[in-house]
Amino acid sequence: MYEIAAFIVGLLFGSFLNVCIARVPLHQSIVRSRSHCPRCGATIHWYDNIPVLSFILLRAKCRKCKAKIPWRYPLVELAVGLWFLLAALKLNAFFEMTEKTTDTLQSAYYANYIDTIGFTILGFLLIGLLVMDWRTHTLPDAFTLTGTAIGFTLSCVYAFLIPPGIGDIHLQHSLRMSSPGSMAAQGDVFLTGPEALVLGRVSAIVAAAGLVLLIRWLYKKLRGKEGLGMGDAKMMAMIAAFLGFWPAILAMFVGVVLCAVYAVTLLARRRADGQTRLPLGTFLSIGGLIAALFGPGIIEWYRSLL
Repeated sequence: MYEIAAFIVGLLFGSFLNVCIARVPLHQSIVRSRSHCPRCGATIHWYDNIPVLSFILLRAKCRKCKAKIPWRYPLVELAVGLWFLLAALKLNAFFEMTEKTTDTLQSAYYANYIDTIGFTILGFLLIGLLVMDWRTHTLPDAFTLTGTAIGFTLSCVYAFLIPPGIGDIHLQHSLRMSSPGSMAAQGDVFLTGPEALVLGRVSAIVAAAGLVLLIRWLYKKLRGKEGLGMGDAKMMAMIAAFLGFWPAILAMFVGVVLCAVYAVTLLARRRADGQTRLPLGTFLSIGGLIAALFGPGIIEWYRSLL
């Protein structure tokens, strides 16, 4: 039953996300004014603001002026609802797995809750950025930078909950001092699991954003104009904050490939030229969603080929 509850809660968050999509790129408040029709300005009452259902009952038209309601509203609500449902199923799969074992630590339960919360929030942010960049060619800091902060904070909490000994990095080596009379010290220098996770996540954020900035700088040097926006770098930092470096690189690879296919399609249909701006952030968002869902499996499969 809680899967159904998660889906319903996701629909409600999807309705809120639609407000963010409409207002955040315009730097408008998302809390001070009630939802209203963008054409006639009529206030939308609560019974006309029920996710998906109101769209169907109103036949995709404003109750007052009969202006068409864009399909993106119910699609965003359904997308967030389905993402929340996936998060619930993910959590349920963990519980079913741990029921078969007797040595599961309590900290592992809490860590999995944190992981599920991060998965849920990342999906919410990426779906919003996907639509915003498609509509306005903007990736607002309110989503990317805030998302980076949230992702890193959750990573720190997750690191605190890691059971002892899990994720430790051991470096076998000997230490010798060069001064006369010094003693040789054989030892095992290591980073604990929490230290490795936190430092690794900081490195992932810097590296993912830095890679985009490097490409941006090289493109400008070679072509004499901007190729990538700062928003793309911030988005990559956000994905890395939630997922880590290699999943972020996977998201970037998928996003660039999809964007290239889209560009070739536009060129073939003569609907674009070399000066056309492309919503790369939209495709990076799709890549991020794919990385969140299938990243570990895809990365492990790729490593097995090496």
